[in-house]
Amino acid sequence: MRNIPGELVTKYEAEGWWTRDTIGDLLARGLAAAPDTEFRVHSATRPWSGTFGDVELVARKLAGGLRSRGVGPGDVVAFQLPNWMEAAAIFWASSLLGATVAPIVHFYGRKELEFILGDTKPTVLITAEGFGRTEFHEDLCADVAVVGVVGGAGSHGRAFENLLATDPLPGVVAVDPAEPALIAFTSGTTSSPKGVVHSHQTLGHETRQLAGLYPPDRGRQLTAAPVGHFIGMINAFLIPVLDGTAVNLTDNWDPAQALALMESDGLTVGGGATYFVTSLLDHPDFTRDHIPYMKYAGLGGSSVPAAVTTRLDDLGITVFRSYGSTEHPSITGSRHTAPTQKRLFTDGDPLPGVEIRLAEDGEILSRGPDLCIGYTDLALTEKAFDAEGWYHTGDIGVLDDDGYLTITDRKSDIIIRGGENISALEVEEVLLSLPGVAEAVVVATPDDRLGERAAAVVRMRPGQPAPTMADLREHFDGAGLAKQKWPERLHQVEDFPRTASGKIQKFVVRHDIATLT
Repeated sequence: MRNIPGELVTKYEAEGWWTRDTIGDLLARGLAAAPDTEFRVHSATRPWSGTFGDVELVARKLAGGLRSRGVGPGDVVAFQLPNWMEAAAIFWASSLLGATVAPIVHFYGRKELEFILGDTKPTVLITAEGFGRTEFHEDLCADVAVVGVVGGAGSHGRAFENLLATDPLPGVVAVDPAEPALIAFTSGTTSSPKGVVHSHQTLGHETRQLAGLYPPDRGRQLTAAPVGHFIGMINAFLIPVLDGTAVNLTDNWDPAQALALMESDGLTVGGGATYFVTSLLDHPDFTRDHIPYMKYAGLGGSSVPAAVTTRLDDLGITVFRSYGSTEHPSITGSRHTAPTQKRLFTDGDPLPGVEIRLAEDGEILSRGPDLCIGYTDLALTEKAFDAEGWYHTGDIGVLDDDGYLTITDRKSDIIIRGGENISALEVEEVLLSLPGVAEAVVVATPDDRLGERAAAVVRMRPGQPAPTMADLREHFDGAGLAKQKWPERLHQVEDFPRTASGKIQKFVVRHDIATLT
């Protein structure tokens, strides 16, 4: 794990950002305070309806069963499940036991699963018999002591139900809150997944901090982001328990289903990656009657184009942006009460306890009480964190006079054409103002003469024709962007490769375009 300077530890404890509570403590108090709160899974495959108390009973029986098998503090409990009730029970059970939980995005394939199991060496793995791309790989479980399977008959007698004890685990197993609580794997926007380790202190602070950003009148939210992803898990299984608010999950992002649930159940959708919001607006079932169920749009997790925030604002949706990562989840954020210009066009100012500074090349460095304690790979830890506790994000940004941050690039998103740096995000902003464009990505494509050129890849709104290169040149000319920044190749896709949180996997797009050269 990384070295955290002693003065920062003292400060975080003195300010109350780090407490002696473990995640198990937070959950136990929250569940005891609101046992009758609604918990539902809206699924065609595995629907479920009950209360926090019902799920807690399953979790405590699971915790009892795992404890009888020797599982406890220091052990890793991995699970790969869609947004099902059992996923909550596993996370809660692991936390009550003081074990380290390792959620795995349910659509990760064999290659990613094998890597993660080798990286974390879990004592427990609980997975699905089958769901979409997810399947039970028995041959990968040879070194896992306890294996459980959800759904079907339970492969080879390993049904999830067999892990449950008759008597539920009482109380919470005590552990040091500075110890690992969670190993979260990055979504792989630029490389193979990286194991990011959070302690009870960093995860607890992040949960409280993120909950504080949410509007109190946000309504009963539908969570579609996979719970195998860091933020999806916090939104589904921690913040609602902290706040005593209902949990409504869906295991498959279907805009038509989300729009229907707004009307039938009064559920709301409150943001995430821009894709989740724009896919609702672009769906043929969308009407202005859905706007009251989209009152707020908290956007983050990827670049947030001004064209999207302006569009939402014009519809009367209150937009507020934030910036963070699996490593440092909440670096900056705009409150929903912030001035309109700040909410629409910046990524917010530093959140409580967080410090940021810009390196000479504009790279954002951050540190704070929700910053992870390191990677599972020591070499990555040594590369990303310095001796003063700063995390080198790899993102480029600018600060305005009021201290609000705007992300302008990733280091990997710079296109170097004939020795001149071109910002991919700047070009994407212009592309998104083209009529009919729903999403746009600009990547570097190899060029023998100039080194690199800009290639544009667009996803169109339903029924809208793709622009031609002539349309593109006319639009960029009208926008006043320097000619050398104009895209020199144009491709259309039905959809983009995405991470669990809906972010576009630019490294995949970049690779695919390069192979067409």
